Amino acid sequence: MPSPATPDVPLRGVDDLLAPFEAAQKPREQWRIGTEAEKFGVLATAKPAPFDAGVAEVLAALVERHGWIAQREYADRPVIALRRGAANITLEPGAQLELSGAPLDTIHQTREEFAGHMAEAVAAGHALGIRWITLGFRPFARQADLPWVPKLRYAVMREYLPTRGARGLDMMRRTATVQANLDYANADDAFEKLRIALRVQPIVSAMFANAPYYEGRDTGHASHRLDVWGDVDPDRTGLLVDLWDGPASYARYVEWALDAPMFLVLRAGQVHRNTGQTFRAFMKDGFEGLRATQQDWETHLNTLFPEARLKRTLEMRGADGQSQATLTAVPALWKGLLYDDEARAQAASLASKITPEALREAQPAIAREALRAPLQGRPVAEWASDLLGIAESGLRRLGNLDAAGDDEGIHLSPMRALLDLGHCPADALRARVGATPSLDALREAGVVYG
Repeated sequence: MPSPATPDVPLRGVDDLLAPFEAAQKPREQWRIGTEAEKFGVLATAKPAPFDAGVAEVLAALVERHGWIAQREYADRPVIALRRGAANITLEPGAQLELSGAPLDTIHQTREEFAGHMAEAVAAGHALGIRWITLGFRPFARQADLPWVPKLRYAVMREYLPTRGARGLDMMRRTATVQANLDYANADDAFEKLRIALRVQPIVSAMFANAPYYEGRDTGHASHRLDVWGDVDPDRTGLLVDLWDGPASYARYVEWALDAPMFLVLRAGQVHRNTGQTFRAFMKDGFEGLRATQQDWETHLNTLFPEARLKRTLEMRGADGQSQATLTAVPALWKGLLYDDEARAQAASLASKITPEALREAQPAIAREALRAPLQGRPVAEWASDLLGIAESGLRRLGNLDAAGDDEGIHLSPMRALLDLGHCPADALRARVGATPSLDALREAGVVYG
């Protein structure tokens, strides 16, 4: 295995580009699963919580009361993240607060981690009048109402993404997801998981569709977040269909990433905007006298947004924000599908039946209708039920039990109950809240905390 380059030393060649993936490889006995989940801060008026006199103060309270450590991009910059052990709290562009959970052995531990985090966040927000909404799209706020977080790359994205698609700013400031992060053993293992994930991700998005509202009204979409992502930046988003077949090789993902445009180069706290250059060109030609480094490469990988992303973990990125009732179903589903060999073989067989053309055709309908959308002659609900059954059996075989003797499939029970009705979370939400949401109605429906 090649040794990774020093972060601030110029890249020497292809081996350095492969190094982050090769360094991340783990034997099966060391596989863990991490979960990330975003939420929106709002005031009692349903207006978005401000950053400077709101969400930033929540971060300060978490540091003071709960042992989190403040993180800055540079010493003279504002706090934009917190760290405690292997977990992090980060800020998204519109001041969404995200817990990036620690890599854990079981989904039972994930449930405890997120319950503890929400208790801390609610307590920290209470004195400031801040409540937390756990949906995939902000249900009330307009773009003009929202703050910007002072993270250096967001200023570049704010200018660049609107030149690539109509919904880039909505993606940045008005969407929220739940993400599952999985380990991999080698390139073959990583690519098998990646390919399954990319093929079935639209089905998973339908299962977890939870974003029906926009600026105080029903959008007609089960997942308005998913509709937004269809018009952000075609060079850095999507299902990566060119990687679905052929050799399993980190180099193939690297080749795709090399030809994606960059956002910026950071040096000593200074932002060098280079949105007109691919990373391949940056490696070859440099930019404003700067040469590409390992840190630049890992920064670039973090600015690519496919539905499943390969980094030091394999990230599953297609689920809307969820309430605590369904949040742990996201990592439970992916663990059941991809960490048990028999389940993975069954998932691969199911995924192989889905064509890129069928998925492209189905995606707009999936954003609108979720499980009722057609996919290759079947309702998505039928695909989803098959997929959920595979995950349930995988978790039974993995056999990780909680104190009550339940395996991790218990975390899929809320999704099974919904699927048996042909429903996604947005359907259940509409049934309780109706077409014109209020903050109180959303609280009663279980998606507002505090």
